[in-house]
Amino acid sequence: MSEEAKKHCTAALSRRRVVVGLGALGSTIAIASYFALNPSGGPSAALAQRKTDATEFPIEELMKTGTLEERVLGKSDAPNTIIEYASMTCGHCGNFHRSIYPELKEKLVDTGKALFIFREFPLDNYAAAASMLARCVAPDKFFNFVDVLFKQQDSWAYVDPSKRVETLMGLAKQIGFNKEKFEKCLTDQKLLDGINWVRERANEEFGVNSTPTFFVNGKLLRGGNDLEEFEKLMAP
Repeated sequence: MSEEAKKHCTAALSRRRVVVGLGALGSTIAIASYFALNPSGGPSAALAQRKTDATEFPIEELMKTGTLEERVLGKSDAPNTIIEYASMTCGHCGNFHRSIYPELKEKLVDTGKALFIFREFPLDNYAAAASMLARCVAPDKFFNFVDVLFKQQDSWAYVDPSKRVETLMGLAKQIGFNKEKFEKCLTDQKLLDGINWVRERANEEFGVNSTPTFFVNGKLLRGGNDLEEFEKLMAP
């Protein structure tokens, strides 16, 4: 994994408001977002400080949602719940989805042993853009597109910035996007606010500050380097 890929997994955005130009394609797409890796003041900051070192959380708290519909694989009555917080430009996330996730899905999700929930935790603005695009495809195509983004991560996440949007556009076209739909998706402030809510709550309530971070039945797991780590935290 390249050094650039590694740094995307733990990068912190110091400014609360980040306005990013995502390139040309006939127009400049501006994404305005509120990231809160460094909250200051108010009750939410105090709550984050109290919970940062916790390694287990009530599953009912983890399962609370905002305006976005959960992206889920598996049976709703599965005896175990695995929640992943991931950034689309994170090299470790890409490695997990290319090497560990297929086996996890086959042995735990497809067999009914675990419910898998994917949640966005963008660590930079291109990760936010990719997350938005994944949310703009049909729900039943969401995980397919996430797989494409991670499998082809090197082709868009770690290339010259001037080429990233064009490459993302090319990937989006493969699943039916045109330029109009692409730009409409990336300028959907309500969608971006929903993704930021997921990200901020994960950081403030559950101490998530790097990716990938998992919660297996409420128990914190950072990294997820092999299937055994998940199985150890699952119900007998």
